[in-house]
Order: sequence, then structure tokens, then C-alpha cells
Amino acid sequence: MREQGFPVAVLARRAAVLTGDLRAGADAAEIAATLREFGEEVSTVDESSMPLLRQVADELYAAFAVDSLDACVAELNGMLARWAGPPRLSDHDGTVWHLHLDSADDAPWGEWLAASAAYALAAIVAETGRPPGGICHAHDCDRPYLNSGSGGEQLFCSTRCATRSRVAAYRHRKAD
Repeated sequence: MREQGFPVAVLARRAAVLTGDLRAGADAAEIAATLREFGEEVSTVDESSMPLLRQVADELYAAFAVDSLDACVAELNGMLARWAGPPRLSDHDGTVWHLHLDSADDAPWGEWLAASAAYALAAIVAETGRPPGGICHAHDCDRPYLNSGSGGEQLFCSTRCATRSRVAAYRHRKAD
């Protein structure tokens, strides 16, 4: 993992956002911008990295899309087995000591995303005992979301999708 000192919730949120962006067709420049928004020191993401990043996004999507804790755990355990190497501490490039789960300090972006995201989502499962999120229930959205807390079940990726869905449901009821 390239991040240092990021709480698991930030790593998991980054995983959900990148998964949604990659599955929506974001290009390498857009992915680099998203990574910078999450504190990564990256100037560019090479176009050759995109096929692996999209593959990983599909795997992460499967973990968000399952409908049971057992199925989520199976998806995450599979990702950890495929992508995470032995944990190690690194202080590469003058950074403070931090944990890596990918194979090398300069691992490909896709491997890095798979290892760090699977770790973060698994840590949330271990802490909460429930799936870390789901897929947006809005009619025209299929972006993943993280469960935001201990309140009621979350169904939407954003307040925008939640509001649009409530308005559509209201209009449907009024029409009937």
C-alpha cells in the first residue's frame, strides 16, 4: 500500500470511489486525480495500468454486491489470497514506516488497489460483523457505497441518489 497513516475508513472509501469510477469508464487521468484527492502522491497513472485496475474494480464490485455476510467474506478472502502478500513495513522514498500488503513498494496500481482495498474492507467486516457496504439502490446508479455508521441500513451511494429516489417515489405515489 502506498498510503501512510490512513485510517481504514479512508482506505475503504477510496476503494468504493475508485471501484465506481473505474466501472463507470474513468480514464487514467481521472483515476490519478481521484488518487490525489485521497492523499496519494501520484502525478499520473499510466494507461497500461488501466486493464488491471478495471479487473480489480470488478472484483471489488462483487464484494460490494453480495447479499450476505458469508458471501462478502468469501469474496474478500479470495481477494486477499490472490493479491495480498506477506505484510511488511516499508519506509520507501523517504516516507515514515508504514504497512504494505502488496508484493513490492512499486507494485502495479491494480495490485496495490486490490491488496489495500481488500484489507480495508476485511477490517471493517471484522470490526462490525456485517458487510462493509453495498450497491446503490437508485434506479439509474450502480455505484458501490460504504455503510456509514450504526444507524439504519444505507441504500444509496450519495445524498443526491437518495434524494432523487425519494422524489421519484413521491411523484409515483402522487400519480397513483
